Amino acid sequence: MDPELPIDKQCARRTFGKAAGSYDAAAVLQHETGQRMLERLDYVKLQPQRVLDIGCGTGMATAALLKRYPKAEVLALDFALPMLVRTRKRGRWLRRPRCLCGDLDQLPVASQSVDLVYSNAAIQWSQDPAGAIAEMHRVLRPGGLLMFSSFGPDTLKELRHAWSEVDGFAHVHGFLDMHHYGDMLMSAGFADPVMDAEHMCLTYTHVRDLMRDLKAIGAANAAQGRPRGLTGRARLQALGRAYEQFRDPDGRLPASYEVVYGHAWGAQQRRQGNETLVSLDVLRERK
Repeated sequence: MDPELPIDKQCARRTFGKAAGSYDAAAVLQHETGQRMLERLDYVKLQPQRVLDIGCGTGMATAALLKRYPKAEVLALDFALPMLVRTRKRGRWLRRPRCLCGDLDQLPVASQSVDLVYSNAAIQWSQDPAGAIAEMHRVLRPGGLLMFSSFGPDTLKELRHAWSEVDGFAHVHGFLDMHHYGDMLMSAGFADPVMDAEHMCLTYTHVRDLMRDLKAIGAANAAQGRPRGLTGRARLQALGRAYEQFRDPDGRLPASYEVVYGHAWGAQQRRQGNETLVSLDVLRERK
């Protein structure tokens, strides 16, 4: 799939909403990347007053952020309301997050009001990733931190190749290269952006197990150019035969993921039209 192919946001919202009840059991990789992002915060000297968890899902990272920053206000944002319902019900909160049903492409958050923006495996569902990153910079205070993860082009490469042997439709989401994300951070005005990536692999006995997991986490094909209607048994059988070429010596079918990580800091000075805006806090520090 072409990464420029626009996302059908209503479709994505609907599939994630339906997956709210099954997400936690199937989202093994998403939970792992979220945990690795949280561990990276151990090396950051930051005591935020307000934290924004974009694409919070069922709230696992939200709970960890509340525990890590007990004095901070934590905002949990997701575009699928059933996910937020799960977030509100998770565990026995000592204090509850403030839940916002909203879109990362148009954040319902005031400018320069957040000290930490955390977003795990969400930005690939943006209709305009560059615009979404600009929105993250808008809400971030000068000197605040953005930390996010997404997926790169090698993600689900086996599934993409197998589908290409079945028909000419795009069945797998298009993913941006990490260098594109780095360019977007620079263009948005972030300071000191850092990008890196790692490869992970899940294995399955049958391709239907992979398809079942993708459905369970809501990661359905939401491109506007996707094939409509149900996928028939004959095409699924053809997909299974095509996927067999990737079976490893141990008899397992791999599903590759290229996980992209990025972090950057909110700029002290920002451009707005022909003007340069400087935070009052910065001016006070210079006295």
